[in-house]
Amino acid sequence: MRRPRGEPGSRAPRPAERVTYAGSGESCFPSDGPLLCALEQERRSRVPPKPPSPRQPAIYGGQRLEAALSCPRFLRYPRQHLIRSLAEARPEELTPHVMVLLAQHLARHRLREPQLLEAIAHFLVVQEAQLNSKVVQKLVLPFGRLNYLPLEQQFMPCLERILAREAGVAPLATVNILMSLCQLQRLPFRALQFVFSPSFISHINGTPPSLIVRRYLSLLDTAVELELPGYRGPRLPQRQRVPIFPQPLITDRARCKYSHKDMVAEGLRQLLGEEKYRQDLTVPPGYCTDFLLCVGGSGAVLPMRTQDPFLPYPPRPCQQDQANSNSTTQDPTQRVVLMLRERWHFCRDGRVLLGSRALRERHLGLMGYQLLPLPFEELESQRGLPQLKSYLRQKLQALGLRWGPEGG
Repeated sequence: MRRPRGEPGSRAPRPAERVTYAGSGESCFPSDGPLLCALEQERRSRVPPKPPSPRQPAIYGGQRLEAALSCPRFLRYPRQHLIRSLAEARPEELTPHVMVLLAQHLARHRLREPQLLEAIAHFLVVQEAQLNSKVVQKLVLPFGRLNYLPLEQQFMPCLERILAREAGVAPLATVNILMSLCQLQRLPFRALQFVFSPSFISHINGTPPSLIVRRYLSLLDTAVELELPGYRGPRLPQRQRVPIFPQPLITDRARCKYSHKDMVAEGLRQLLGEEKYRQDLTVPPGYCTDFLLCVGGSGAVLPMRTQDPFLPYPPRPCQQDQANSNSTTQDPTQRVVLMLRERWHFCRDGRVLLGSRALRERHLGLMGYQLLPLPFEELESQRGLPQLKSYLRQKLQALGLRWGPEGG
């Protein structure tokens, strides 16, 4: 009778003799055999040994700052890393290239960091004699975009001197600098007189960036009309003016799928009716509005087909003079502009409007349009169309607006 394996008296199988082989264990040659030793020596003679890695040089503040700014995933770095790198940098390491990278990064990502912006302003003042207008336009870009006027007292005098020195050298750079100062409401009269001079306008008409320069000059001329009553220099001729922003801005078109505009449009359509508002209407001198309503003297929202939605530009004498006059030709109709304030219309901290947005709202208000802001925090808190309609109703009624049967 066969005994089961493992029972007493059964003979255990003899374990195989184990030999250490080279490779995966499938080879037939021991790793210490003469053949493999000869092959290993041959391999070493043919393949040069890998040299030891050189010692990495120390990375100082300026180099670390440039390396971080050049990294495509820079947003993963905390802002304190930037500030620390800047503080540890030696003066000779803070080159125009590094500071331009920093300025572009702050502007692109809407980072309104006072310490970093003040550092750029100080650098511009200290290096004034070595900087040309093409570099300066990049350094001042974040100040206008982020709506930040630096505390550096020599910031404006420095820029005025650079504009006086460089204005005729690079027309586009000159106008770009003035655009940043326009957003800050700090336009220097002397530079305006130069860019509105016939010689400057004649010079830029034959250059490739002619259209964009004329658009910027048109905006600067609007700022002079609305914000600088004391200016007495030349102005942009009427035949040279073009619409400033004839369509929604690029950032709005790029983020349209995240915008609340379609939702607000549907809410207004159900609340007022399609005939009582206009969407994306461009008003003179070229500002695109989100939604525009015409409101009668009694507060009733009027059908758009019966009204001229545009206010005259240049604006008529101030509203106080009109209110005191008894002219029967005075237009009693108000134009109300609903302004979407999306999340990307603000600096990253979510509290300060970007310079271009603040400029548009400021100019529309000065032209006589009544503004009704719709902040993104309020829009994001609405859950569904019924809540949104209730929200819009409250907003419009707070202005004294009426519509429907009770609105006449």
